[in-house]
Amino acid sequence: MAQLQKTIQHHLALHILLADRLLKSAKDLKSSKFDFTDVIKLATQLSQLLRSVARLVASTTTTFYDRPLRSILTQVSSSLERAQALVRKCKNRSNIILCQVFAITTTSDVRKVSNLLESSIADIQWLLSIYVMDDSTSANLSLPPIVSNDPVLARVWSNIAMLQHSTQLKDRVDAANSLGSLACDNDRNKKMIIEEDGLRPLLKLLKEGASPEAQIAATSTLYSLATDKEKVSVFVRSLATPVIVQALNNSTNVFVRTNVINLVSRMAEMDSCVQEEFGRENVMRPIVTFLASDIVFDDYATTMHPVIQINRDNMKNGDSNINSFHSSSSLSFHVKKETAPSSPEEKLKLKISCGRALWILAKGSLLNSRKIMETKALICLAKLIENETEELQVNCLMTVMELAKVAEMNADLRRQAFKPNSAAAQTVLDQLLRVVNHETNPKLVVPAITIIGSLARSFPAKETRILGPLVSKLEHDVSEVANEAVVSLVKFVNPDNFNCLEHSKAILEYNGVTHLMSFLKNNDAMKIQVNGLKLLCYLALLIGNSKALEEARALSVIEGAARSMVTQYPNMKDLLVKAIDHLNLYQAENRAHKPAYGP
Repeated sequence: MAQLQKTIQHHLALHILLADRLLKSAKDLKSSKFDFTDVIKLATQLSQLLRSVARLVASTTTTFYDRPLRSILTQVSSSLERAQALVRKCKNRSNIILCQVFAITTTSDVRKVSNLLESSIADIQWLLSIYVMDDSTSANLSLPPIVSNDPVLARVWSNIAMLQHSTQLKDRVDAANSLGSLACDNDRNKKMIIEEDGLRPLLKLLKEGASPEAQIAATSTLYSLATDKEKVSVFVRSLATPVIVQALNNSTNVFVRTNVINLVSRMAEMDSCVQEEFGRENVMRPIVTFLASDIVFDDYATTMHPVIQINRDNMKNGDSNINSFHSSSSLSFHVKKETAPSSPEEKLKLKISCGRALWILAKGSLLNSRKIMETKALICLAKLIENETEELQVNCLMTVMELAKVAEMNADLRRQAFKPNSAAAQTVLDQLLRVVNHETNPKLVVPAITIIGSLARSFPAKETRILGPLVSKLEHDVSEVANEAVVSLVKFVNPDNFNCLEHSKAILEYNGVTHLMSFLKNNDAMKIQVNGLKLLCYLALLIGNSKALEEARALSVIEGAARSMVTQYPNMKDLLVKAIDHLNLYQAENRAHKPAYGP
């Protein structure tokens, strides 16, 4: 900060020197043909104003907001140089006749220079008005000449200056809200606020936590600014991530918590690097803590995690908010209690935001998924899936879905987090099966089926509850549900799955071949049929001697698909050929049949 202000003072000193030189040169001009009285007067005023700015900078104890000052000084420099050049030109005209010839032109030039100096004075006066703030001042709504063609820039400068320098919290809150309104107007305004260094004072307002209103104003404006990857990357360079997480940890107001978590979601959604950055700051812990508040876990007493026991104890004491959280790791976390009671509607909005944030943070991130699992979030998510409805229920399912997708690609996480005999995994599975069997909303059913498919390699052969519900969904009225069921079933019978043979037999027992043939018949789209044919081919390879396959004329179906599909999906060729050959081995009446498609 000291170095920055020293640089600013250096620039001001140079401009004061230029103004003083102009003043001296204008006074030394003796020609009676040219009247430089106005120039002398304006140069004197400009010099005094520049000195006022220099004193202001020197007395400022916080980081000085210098964006408008730098732009205005550039304009002032140009005006002073133009004026000095004119004075120098007139001074060199010693010939009386030449002076008379150029008298009209010079008078016009003096007028132009005077106008430039007047504009510079107006700019400096406006500049001082946005910096010098006390109890009696408010935002300067005037328009300085330098931005006469861009009034929005003046509003941005004025509000950022107030946000950074005002001693009145109300004024700073108003300034943050004004910037938020500007940001909502268009993308140009967003870029302007960021380019003019508006992030730093907004983050400072959030970090200070002077009042809930101040933090809400800051987060709302930051949320409006974080609309794409490029802008969010500036947030990271401004060290926004640790400030945001700290504000969430220290927050005691449900509205502030909700706003901050929404900001986390938006930033993480825009950039995977930011998503990981939040993971390194361990933002998941407070989010899971807020999500777990007010949940009763009596039926899971034997497998309680400390967060659950703490929640129960607090509820018995009449406090529905978790005030501390300890994971099974060596890490610990503490959140402050709410300072004011919140309504059920407000708490629900917070939980909805928490669910969405975890969903976005987990998406494709092994680091974040591990950290979420460290908090034992699965039990909380399962309980919410069981008891909540609509958006919160969907968000919790989507979170588990993203965790399962990451676990599908990482065997260690899959074994640790979704161990089949663990209470958490069993609880989640119970809720997934309930959703698949009894819910009708595709927004719930589809992610539940996806989760089961992602965890296909985790289920033992003796787990008989899973495949029946998936098979039944092959003829679902909603194509998205049916197709997701096929995709998941493919993962159960894929040769990479250790229990693929047992799973194939189970599908057969649930009349899966008949359901699959109906699926293929009812879905003409080639892209959808691909998954159905994969499932049929895997079944043919694993249980090719099945009478159900023979009766369903599986061989003819696969041969027909081979003729029409290989061109568009060449990666299906080997699987189709192997399935045809295998079925020919087992279906006696077709042994003499020459395949319509060969290698």
